[in-house]
Amino acid sequence: MKKAIAFLMIVALALTVAFAQGAQEEKKGDIKVALIVANTIDDKGWCQAMHDGIVEAMAEMPGKIADYKAVENTQPADTMTAIRTYVNLGYNIIIVHGSQYRAQVEDAAKEFPDVMFAFGTTSDVIAPNVFSYMPQSEETGYLSGIVAGLTTKKNKVALVGPIDGGDSARYNRGFVLGVQAVNPSAKIQVTHIGSFGDTVKSGEAAMAFIQGGADVLTGSSQQALGALRAVADFPNEEIWWVGQDIAQIDIEEGYKCIAASAYNYKAVVVGLVEKFEEGVLGGECLPMNFNNGGFVWAWNEAKCSDKITPEIKKAVEDKIAEFTATPDTLSNWSAVDYSTL
Repeated sequence: MKKAIAFLMIVALALTVAFAQGAQEEKKGDIKVALIVANTIDDKGWCQAMHDGIVEAMAEMPGKIADYKAVENTQPADTMTAIRTYVNLGYNIIIVHGSQYRAQVEDAAKEFPDVMFAFGTTSDVIAPNVFSYMPQSEETGYLSGIVAGLTTKKNKVALVGPIDGGDSARYNRGFVLGVQAVNPSAKIQVTHIGSFGDTVKSGEAAMAFIQGGADVLTGSSQQALGALRAVADFPNEEIWWVGQDIAQIDIEEGYKCIAASAYNYKAVVVGLVEKFEEGVLGGECLPMNFNNGGFVWAWNEAKCSDKITPEIKKAVEDKIAEFTATPDTLSNWSAVDYSTL
């Protein structure tokens, strides 16, 4: 009788352990991710880059993320409603993709301390359950500057930016440094239209630069599509574009895009999942650079091969190797003063 009782106790203990392990595995696989963006996930820019990163992370970590939903065209005033909706649906990693949402993320982090939030771009650490992320996009801007500085025939290049802040500020100033490194005599023009999504306004700004003689342009965020379209309005003229999203190469206007960089948000998403599984919900900034695989670069060999000279290709690829080997190479990016250009 005692042996039978002991046997039953052992069986019960084994079942308890198995159940606990099964529950733990289920919990690990029950990660649900929600993405909140200001535009669409196919905008060939900022929002699509994060969406693509999530999709790639899911493919790299099969079974880790049980569900993913994107909330598109979200204004700051509607953000808390979207967050509460998805928290109530059991989503436990919520990525709020845009610096304009900072106040809402701070409020949400207080209201839902057991939910992981990710927010960028900023290097600020704003709450114990918020991961910030900051692309060190002075690196990608520098590469675009190399291409522009070595491509221009009129020694006039231009940049149409959204706002002078966050990763856009870093990209823009990196661009200036890149142009100056390879072509110190080039005139560099910079403007900010005050919007991440106003493609009409960015197109008008680009057209003004082109009419003023600029023959190589660049720009960041989804607003940059308007500037690229303006460049593409000159099919028979030597006016070119360098992109801050690789998706721009493959669109209709991409025949004017010599090369492009892109953020690889997969590295951020994988990091978030790993931290979640460790029980760490935030309190850190995740950097993105060539060193940690946060950036990628692509040449438009199919449409612009005659523009990709050996000199340009070597200059860019040498710099990518340098950035990959040594992060924070361009720590002087913030010293760029537009008023002296």
